[in-house]
Amino acid sequence: MADEMDLRAAAAAFDRSSVPESETAAEDERKQVLSQFPLEEWPTLPLSRYALGQAAESGSGPAYCRLMEFGTPNLGSIKGGSAAKHIMYHHNSGEWRVAAPLRGMAPQEAWEELRGQFVRAFEAVAAADFEAVDDLEALRFGPTLVTKSLATYFPEHFLPIYAGEHLRRFVTLLGGSSQPDAPAWRNNRRLLELVRAKPEFDGWSGQEVMHFLYAKFDPRPQERAVWKIAPGERGRLWEECRDGGVIRVGWDELGDLGQYQSDSELKQALDAYWPRSSGGSLTLARRLLTFRDLEAGDRIVANRGMDEVLATGTVSGSYRFEADHSEYQHVVPVSWDVSHARKLSKPQHGWRSTFAKVQPTLFARITAGLADTGAESTESYTGGPVTLPEDVAGVLEALERKGQVILHGPPGTGKTRLALGAALALAGRADALNSTPDQRAAAQAETLRDGRIHMVTFHPSYGYEDFVEGFKPDLSATGPGLTLALTDGVFHTLCAQAIARPDETFLLIIDEINRGDLPRIFGELVTLLELDKRGLPLALSVSRRTFSVPPNVRIIGTMNTADRSISHLDAAVRRRFAFLPVGPDPDAVSGTVGPLDLAQFFESLNTRIARHLDADHQIGHAYLLRNGEPIATEDDLAAAFHHEVIPLLEDYCLGRADLLHRILGSLVDADTGRPALMPPQDLAAALATEFTSGTPGPDA
Repeated sequence: MADEMDLRAAAAAFDRSSVPESETAAEDERKQVLSQFPLEEWPTLPLSRYALGQAAESGSGPAYCRLMEFGTPNLGSIKGGSAAKHIMYHHNSGEWRVAAPLRGMAPQEAWEELRGQFVRAFEAVAAADFEAVDDLEALRFGPTLVTKSLATYFPEHFLPIYAGEHLRRFVTLLGGSSQPDAPAWRNNRRLLELVRAKPEFDGWSGQEVMHFLYAKFDPRPQERAVWKIAPGERGRLWEECRDGGVIRVGWDELGDLGQYQSDSELKQALDAYWPRSSGGSLTLARRLLTFRDLEAGDRIVANRGMDEVLATGTVSGSYRFEADHSEYQHVVPVSWDVSHARKLSKPQHGWRSTFAKVQPTLFARITAGLADTGAESTESYTGGPVTLPEDVAGVLEALERKGQVILHGPPGTGKTRLALGAALALAGRADALNSTPDQRAAAQAETLRDGRIHMVTFHPSYGYEDFVEGFKPDLSATGPGLTLALTDGVFHTLCAQAIARPDETFLLIIDEINRGDLPRIFGELVTLLELDKRGLPLALSVSRRTFSVPPNVRIIGTMNTADRSISHLDAAVRRRFAFLPVGPDPDAVSGTVGPLDLAQFFESLNTRIARHLDADHQIGHAYLLRNGEPIATEDDLAAAFHHEVIPLLEDYCLGRADLLHRILGSLVDADTGRPALMPPQDLAAALATEFTSGTPGPDA
């Protein structure tokens, strides 16, 4: 966060002349809301004029919730996420979805209660009794909508900023403190008080403050994934998308994606419309929700087939559902740049489906206009700014907040790779994250030699003497008999180096952290891991030397949940670590082997494993990768399946042939549990038949 001088300098440098146009548009939108929904009519406002999802919306203008979310962008955005933000709405299934305080009520009864709370909130603010709004329980389930409503009707009392996390960060930026459990409207009021107390904001309007804070101190993640999105099969909708400044996708039967609160709920809808033997596409559900939640400024690529870029695009607005369009009714506005259209030198096998992640190096080459964009290139593109992958940024944020992190998940999900990626970023080598595998490996080796990054693997015989200090045989001693010498452990050594170089960050990576006896290994140092205990002196139990953990030390641990769950870790250790899940990533194995779609097979297999075992025993995407790329040949597929996947599952099933059969189906004999033997060229077809039948078609 910026200090006082940074804030003052940024405010002085901000160009306020750029705001009046949007300020005028915001005032016009505010007048529209007041005209269509005047305060005096709220006590009798019918439900049909409030809620999303009703056919009646089109008869008398947009409903209040639609107008506030989609029709008033200059008043401040509350777009994104599901319709649950509106507290009650009409679901595509015909049900009324309501917040917890309204459950059990008939729709009209629930609406009368909700409407009454809105009216009481408006009356309280008009009387400057702001604390009274906090007591209205149902409104707490729609904090962004409620805060925007209050700011619209009473702009003198609120700023046009509504997201709770954004408000908390801005309050901290301006030197205040916010309560994590406070509703958005309370933190909005706190932010307004801080703004009014700053002389650099004298005479500023709420719109100017809002534009300034987001322009200079935007709390939203800056490094988001780039997505490839196909405009129809073989790009048949490209001209329509290009000319209309949009990107469209299908699955129209689902209705407005805003009505789905979670990936599991959307997956159930996908299962209902497109039944699949493997239990539905959770990956597709997640990709559709990602499409729905694209934000202005996000980058995308439009493609035709697996080797043609039609254009790159910048998202310019929020998702909408166009029910009156003949097909492909899910729409996101996009500003297209067709100058990047090109044929790629190598097919991108993951581009067979509608959605696929685009690697940063590939996107950089496309937008830079470089001719060779094939994955076979041995050189990294180093032009332009260095961007951190989302997963690495998440680890760094957790380290900053907690001091130590454990990355947990099934085997083969890339936990150690992610830990080393975070180490590269901490060491100032973020440029190597998007380089070739050889270059990345070289950068990691260099980082480990530098001394700021240490790596160790825990195992059952690893102890306090290895980690902190202990008496060990002195191999340099020349006298008779065994001579013991006090020896510093790896963590003691790291901390000593960190104390000598306080301006640099030191990192210890502990691989397989759950395989060690953590209370014995950490000993009394468990207390010193907490950030507020850093620098606190402590007498070590063996040597009685004074020791402290410096504030510039960080720890990343990795653990396979298939070996031991988080719940088995010592509670005192657990409390001092942040836990970040690293799950199987179907996007990492987007590709095909003959008729087999690897990502669909991977997801379907893990769905069965989770159903018959548990989620901790799923397989990671690394099992289907070769040299960092999805396996592409029948021989590689057969080797991975027979020599890695099946032995792992046999170990999990503990000799139970029936359980293995339920997971692998026809690929295993139900009585003996013996895997079926077949030539590699037949395995892909067999896996496709068993795991990927009945899938919605791709739009590559």
